[in-house]
Amino acid sequence: MSNNDQRLRDVWKQREVPVVLRRGGPDEKLRIRLPAGEEKFDWISSGRQHQPERFDDPHYWELGKTRFNDFVEQALDRFGKLYVIQPYREQEKCARACRHAKGHDCNCSCMGAHHGTGDGLGGWFDIGDAFSTRWGDRAVACRLMIRRPGVERTKQ
Repeated sequence: MSNNDQRLRDVWKQREVPVVLRRGGPDEKLRIRLPAGEEKFDWISSGRQHQPERFDDPHYWELGKTRFNDFVEQALDRFGKLYVIQPYREQEKCARACRHAKGHDCNCSCMGAHHGTGDGLGGWFDIGDAFSTRWGDRAVACRLMIRRPGVERTKQ
């Protein structure tokens, strides 16, 4: 198990700060874990047609993906902070001129990682001679969001 995997498990299991897990599949719902002492979820479901689904654990819920922004705002209002665990794909940037370079001088944003390697690694989309991009494998990241004092909630 990687350090990142262990950190994600630790964040999910802790009971002080709410956690929302955004999964990548089109039909997958948000998974919500509330802090200890928060058995009620009526603050997020009030006035909504679709109610959160509760599981055996009284602190674990599922919620439709379209409710992500609402949940984040309301959780930050209620608790002041929130962990968001979500999939992402890192974007690599380079240039065709860099990948096909013959010398050692590299001024590209890849910082020489792909310098002179050619197109053998594949997956590059050349925008022009000076810019290419490709997306890495899917990974999962975690960030702690904290409500800044004096910042008004965005109305949507």
